[in-house]
Amino acid sequence: MMFDLKVRASPTKLMTDSVVNVAAVPHRSPFRYPGGKTWLVPHVRRWLRGLPIRQLEFAEPFAGGAIVGLSILFEGLSDKLELVELDEDVACVWKVILNGGAKKLAEKITTFDITLRSVRSVLAAEPSGLLDRAFATIVRNRVQRGGIMAPGASLMKRGENGRGVKSRWYAQTLRRRIEAISLMRDRISFVCGDGIEFIRNNAHRPRAVFFIDPPYTVAGRRLYKHAQIDHAELFRVADTIKGDFLMSYDNAPDVRDLAQSFGFDTQEVAMKNTHHEVMRELLIGRCLDWSRSLRAPGVACESSPQISLALAAGQQ
Repeated sequence: MMFDLKVRASPTKLMTDSVVNVAAVPHRSPFRYPGGKTWLVPHVRRWLRGLPIRQLEFAEPFAGGAIVGLSILFEGLSDKLELVELDEDVACVWKVILNGGAKKLAEKITTFDITLRSVRSVLAAEPSGLLDRAFATIVRNRVQRGGIMAPGASLMKRGENGRGVKSRWYAQTLRRRIEAISLMRDRISFVCGDGIEFIRNNAHRPRAVFFIDPPYTVAGRRLYKHAQIDHAELFRVADTIKGDFLMSYDNAPDVRDLAQSFGFDTQEVAMKNTHHEVMRELLIGRCLDWSRSLRAPGVACESSPQISLALAAGQQ
């Protein structure tokens, strides 16, 4: 499916115009992920708090840096977090942290003498095991421009205040984040696999909610190793989810058309990109009344009762 990036004018002013200050959101992830959703965390909090039951199982089928899922778990808005990521390098980091290797990974980070030469040496070497591969992934994520790990991404040159590759290397901060995640590992499960397939196999679970943040329809090709997905199939599978879900997408006409074809609700939200420009992204779900700062007559979601019944069934 081809996507046209020309954004249609919204027929109403039912959009969230305030831009979230990401500095006010606790950063839980060891990654600086391109397309990361720190800015969306307050919206996800509102979504979950509006659901008819609490203590849900929170699934993030396109986890990446998993900032949303980690935030929800640390803030007590779910009992269990399920992460799914197809990128094998990113998966190595989660496997090490969640399977007893967090301390060793943190030690490698805090003892690393970061210079342009040492960085190039790490990135050029063939990892000897899972730990080395996880460490190299963290290094690559921290020193490449924009945190982009897709093939062809370049190293930062000047960076912040001319510090070059050291600009985003906050060793002690990374150590604290990794160790904090490790302390919660009994409540986190990880799968290296396909997000659509995971949703398909788990859609029947009424207590599970899904935060679905797939690669952008066009920009994803530049940002991610596994950027090509079947967006129409993703929507079809999301429609089978027994509980509730929230999608975050680029605000493209073909995405809106897909949402409309399945009867999903949509809502524009404001965010700032890495260049501090205000952009519009699109939230998609069964009912997004909770997200609207202003409500127009006649926009209440017809699907709300079904969501309540499905979630309530999970309390049995």
